[in-house]
Amino acid sequence: MSILQKIGNQNVLIVGDVMIDRYLQGTVSRISPEAPVPVVLHKETEDRLGGAANVALNVQALGSRPILCSVIGSDPDGNKLINEILPRTGLESFGLIRSSERRTTVKTRVLGNQQQMIRIDSEDTHPLSEQETHLLLHKVKELLDKYPIHVIILQDYNKGVLTETLIQAIISEAKHRWIFTAADPKKANFFAFVGVDLFKPNLKEVRESTPFPITTTDESLQKAADYLHEKLNNQYTMLTLSEKGLFLDGGAGGKCYPTTPRNISDVSGAGDTVISIAAMGLAAGLDLEAVALLSNLAGGQVCELPGVVPVDRVRLEKELDCANA
Repeated sequence: MSILQKIGNQNVLIVGDVMIDRYLQGTVSRISPEAPVPVVLHKETEDRLGGAANVALNVQALGSRPILCSVIGSDPDGNKLINEILPRTGLESFGLIRSSERRTTVKTRVLGNQQQMIRIDSEDTHPLSEQETHLLLHKVKELLDKYPIHVIILQDYNKGVLTETLIQAIISEAKHRWIFTAADPKKANFFAFVGVDLFKPNLKEVRESTPFPITTTDESLQKAADYLHEKLNNQYTMLTLSEKGLFLDGGAGGKCYPTTPRNISDVSGAGDTVISIAAMGLAAGLDLEAVALLSNLAGGQVCELPGVVPVDRVRLEKELDCANA
């Protein structure tokens, strides 16, 4: 059985901020007479899944079943997400709750000649209301009762879905049921993930949240991992280091795992890919070396393509064979 086969066939519950990544693509041939800005001649609009929904796409691409759980708006973009985008990708919507109190998050990128010109965000970032939190937690427990969940991934983009109350309730429920948990945090609730199994911030987020400077040396990164473990009592710490790879600590001292050089096109969504493969790999019992290798390969692969895209399992299998040759 291959490594990728070992991490497949899992039921993965993904809870977090779901969004639409919208791309307005066109060409640029002149500067506007109204202001010193390019004129983009619009050719096409493409909507892709983003945020926690992109995590779901990566889980699906790796051969497991994603179950997406979140709160989205009762608005036209929410309708489009439910009725068009999710069905097109084969993902199910039964774990999504509609709310009239918030908009569905949409990140609109205007591209001219394949270059991003501007990004426009339409969103509400206030925390879920008490009623919305109750409904979402009830939905999570309902899904845990109905399906044999192997992994829970908490994907935070600071859009308000993952409140501190909800985070702690889900981790507590997972521990009660012996379910592996993983978190990809953002600054607002960085230290709310107490008791999570895998904690995966990037270097920028760690630097913003620790009281001491951090470099990319093994010693400095170990100091950061030890500090996070002291605060969170987590089992695994993965610090993603962009083009330098990642640092992974399983509690007995960590190490850096460098990545191979890539032709980088767009880093958007790479963190979604890494948390998916790392969480599933650790839950399936892979050793740290295999998890780090897979995470680096998969994260690097999606950076070679424009926009937010999930990992390509066939290509990943080939790259893995080459790396192990």
